[in-house]
Amino acid sequence: MRRRTLLKGLGLSALAATGCGTSIRGSGPTGEDRIVIGFVSPRTGPLAGFASGDSFIVDTVRRTQAFAGGITSGGRKYPVEIVVKDTQSDPNRASQVARELILQDRADLIVTSSTPETTNPVATVCETQGVPCVSAVVPWQAWYFARQADPAKPQPFTYTTMFFFGVEQFGGCFVPMWERVPSSKAVAGMFPNDADGNAFRSAWPDIIEDAGYRWVDGGSYTNGTTDYSSMISAFREADCEIFINAPIPPDFNTMWKQAAQQGFRPKLATVAKVLLFPADTEALGDLVNNIATDSWWGPYMPYTSSLDGSTAKALAEAYQAASGKQWLQTLGSTYSLFEVAHQAFTAVDAPHDRKAVAAQLRRLSYTGISGPLDWTKGPVPGVAIQQPVGVQWKKGKDFPYEMVVVDNTLNPAVPVGADLTPTNP
Repeated sequence: MRRRTLLKGLGLSALAATGCGTSIRGSGPTGEDRIVIGFVSPRTGPLAGFASGDSFIVDTVRRTQAFAGGITSGGRKYPVEIVVKDTQSDPNRASQVARELILQDRADLIVTSSTPETTNPVATVCETQGVPCVSAVVPWQAWYFARQADPAKPQPFTYTTMFFFGVEQFGGCFVPMWERVPSSKAVAGMFPNDADGNAFRSAWPDIIEDAGYRWVDGGSYTNGTTDYSSMISAFREADCEIFINAPIPPDFNTMWKQAAQQGFRPKLATVAKVLLFPADTEALGDLVNNIATDSWWGPYMPYTSSLDGSTAKALAEAYQAASGKQWLQTLGSTYSLFEVAHQAFTAVDAPHDRKAVAAQLRRLSYTGISGPLDWTKGPVPGVAIQQPVGVQWKKGKDFPYEMVVVDNTLNPAVPVGADLTPTNP
């Protein structure tokens, strides 16, 4: 991966459908020496789709014997309290609730998830206050470089760590799918004039060029644009048969419907930032069929919980039974945050020794519900990488559309569920 590409990937994130949630407080008795874990996520606001399974996961984790029976650290068993905070999808509030967890709840560790707007302010507060923190569902470049005083000369963090993937994994996930569809090798890019769009616009040309494809930028546009005719015309004139993007979901929905009306039907659409969750498919209906995206967790993952041995499939099915809704990728990520917390606390002599817990996080290596996570391998200190698979939305049996694995180039342990099918034959 080129150095300049890494630095260009600072703004990668994703938006999702809205949802709702309420704060949950752990059951540890007040005044008793206990382990306090703070959990920060966007339970309400425009990013709430990411957190729509959080209540279920927190309840599930708290019922496991690993947590309900207390965590043994340094030969002593401690009751555990989980304190949940909602950022309301606001970075400023994310900072505020992180401070509350540290100063009022006396958190021993804070875990946080879902986009840089959530994880970065929380991690920054934790690093400043000397409190261990684990982040997830944030591209690592966006988490690591964007928090540096000088991104060109990055310095390792002491208290903050994370797991997910980054620009190179997007390329490693999408390009193999392109290779399986004969095309003109012209790639259309739909990237808005915002932090995420500009980061993708900067990072993708290197990946595309190295893979032997030709880049066609649809042009920088303002979020909320309603007419994409000029972009669609440019893609058609350039004979683009591969499509990538990083827009907010409503804009993609508008553009994709106009593309169908105006005859732009790329052979394969590989999308980022949109269509991550089942709710995202509703607005498109049949137009979502065979659109491809990345998947970092799902019931098809051959992984089991390090807390109670349950499988990824069992976790997804339990969520569906409890909620009546389709599983979503962030279930695994949120669950893994608490696995990581458990791993760290059980490996130290004193759970309230923040330096010791933070040091353990930086050298942690284990396998759990999200598969193998190894902080000793990098790519930079404090970061563990997941390997996503390529999936397509296809008509399902239990739900209108379901994610099906069609490419496992980056993660051969995940079985392929179907052949990759052109989005538009």
